[in-house]
Amino acid sequence: MKLLKLVPENTNIKFLKWRVPFYVVSLLLIAASWGLVMTKGLNYGVDFAGGQEITGTFVEETEAPVGELRDTLSTLGLGEPVIQRFGEANQVSIRVRLPEEAEGDPAAANAISERIIDTVTAAHADFRVDSNNTVSGKVSGEFREKSVYALLFAMLAIAAYIWIRFEWQFGVGALFALFHDVSLTLGMFALFQLEFSLQIIAAILAIIGYSLNDTIVVYDRIRENLKKYRKMQVPELLDLSVNETLARTVMTSLTLLVALIPLLFFGPASLFGMVAAIVLGVFIGTYSSVYMAAPILIWLGVTSDSFVPEESVAERQEKKARGEV
Repeated sequence: MKLLKLVPENTNIKFLKWRVPFYVVSLLLIAASWGLVMTKGLNYGVDFAGGQEITGTFVEETEAPVGELRDTLSTLGLGEPVIQRFGEANQVSIRVRLPEEAEGDPAAANAISERIIDTVTAAHADFRVDSNNTVSGKVSGEFREKSVYALLFAMLAIAAYIWIRFEWQFGVGALFALFHDVSLTLGMFALFQLEFSLQIIAAILAIIGYSLNDTIVVYDRIRENLKKYRKMQVPELLDLSVNETLARTVMTSLTLLVALIPLLFFGPASLFGMVAAIVLGVFIGTYSSVYMAAPILIWLGVTSDSFVPEESVAERQEKKARGEV
C-alpha cells in the first residue's frame, strides 16, 4: 500500500519570488492590527478589566434570554453589562464594571452582585447562580502587566536562543516572525471584540511555541543547505530549504487543525476565543515561517559563506606548504 503524500517529493514552489509583495502585505496587516488595538481596544475579560462576573443557568429554559437580560440590567445604572452565552445554550455570563467607590470594598461588590441576581431571578425564577467572582481594578492591572511581561520575555528568550544556536540574523528573523504572529492575533481580537482574558494569553504563548517550532525546522534546513550548496544563490537555497520541509509543515498544521476545527465549531463557548486564536495562529505561524522568517535573512546579509569557518593562519600555511594555494 502506497503511503499518502500530501506534498510530492519533487515539489519546487518559488516562494521567494513573491517575498516583496508578501512582506508589504504583512507590514500593512501589522500596522492595521495595532491601529485596531489602539482605536477599538481589546474587549478585556474580568481578569484584565476588573469587575463582577456572574455565571448562571436557566434550568427550565432551553436558551438564555440574552437580549432581555441586557435590556433589564442596563436600567440598574451599572453601565453597559456584557452578557454572553457561556457553555450550553441556557447558560450565561454577566459581567459589569464596578463603580470606583466599590473598588476594594467586598461588601459593596457583594451588594451589586445581589442586586443583579435579584433582578434576574425576579423575572426568571429558574435562574441558578453557578459562580460569582470579583476582580478589583488593581488586581486586573497587575494581570495585564504580568501578561505583557510574559509575552515579551518569551519572545526575547526565544530570539536569544536562536541567536546562540544559529547566527544573529536568524534570531532577528525569528523575533520578527513572532511579532508578526502576535500582532495579527491581537488585531483579530480587536476587530471582532472577542473577550480577551488569561486564556488568550495562554493561546498566544501556544502560538509562539508552534510558530517557533516551524521556524526552527526551516532554519535548521537552511543552515544545512548553506554548508552543502555553497555556490547556490541564497534565494534559490531558501526556496529549496522551504520546499524540503514543506511536507512536515503541512502534516503538522493539518494534524492540529483536525483537532481544533471541531472544537471551534462544536466546543463550549467558554473556549471559543482561545481555540479561535490557536486556529489563526496555525495559519499565520506557518505563513510567517515561509514568508517572514526566511526572506528576511537575505535583507539581513546572510550569504553562502555565512557558515563557512574562517581559516586560521596555521591552516593557510599548511595549505600553502601542500601547494593547495
